[in-house]
Amino acid sequence: MANASEVVVRYLAMFLVLMTLPAFSTEKDNTVSASSMLSQTAGRWQGELQYRDYQSNTWQGLPMSVAIIAQPDEVTTVRTAQFDDGPQTGIVTITTVTLVDPVASTLSYAIFRRGRPTDVGLSRIVDVVQGADTSHWTIVTVETRKDGDEVAQVRETTTQDGDLLTTLKEVNPNDNEEVWLPRNRSVLRRTGS
Repeated sequence: MANASEVVVRYLAMFLVLMTLPAFSTEKDNTVSASSMLSQTAGRWQGELQYRDYQSNTWQGLPMSVAIIAQPDEVTTVRTAQFDDGPQTGIVTITTVTLVDPVASTLSYAIFRRGRPTDVGLSRIVDVVQGADTSHWTIVTVETRKDGDEVAQVRETTTQDGDLLTTLKEVNPNDNEEVWLPRNRSVLRRTGS
């Protein structure tokens, strides 16, 4: 027969196990939500690719069109963006393939652009916020990668607000401080399915 202290230890251990279960299921549910949120962005979008002009401290923009195709696996999307980068470069086409891993809470990607090496990476999904319905949400990813000539933390915040889809890319160049500098953003409005 177990003494009182053994019974208390057993109940405490069982309580701790039960307390951790909701945390695991919430994280998985958030990541599953991230894949369904990104999948439902399938369609055609029109807007701007904007970048920060640090001399004037203003946002400058280039007109951009985007087509997003959600794959049948419900975790993969293919996004093709086009914008005119001026008379020397002309039309730039960037194709991005992303894959959400619900178990690992990650988003892996490969970016293809003519004249540049393929950019492959893996971001951690650090926040998923569901809004009032399926067309209102925010997803935040973070990764450590090369930014220019330095290694830095890169954070992307994607928000859908009805027919408006924005993605803000920020960089934290200093590991010792939390200072996020805006790099660029896309601001798009849905134009079709």
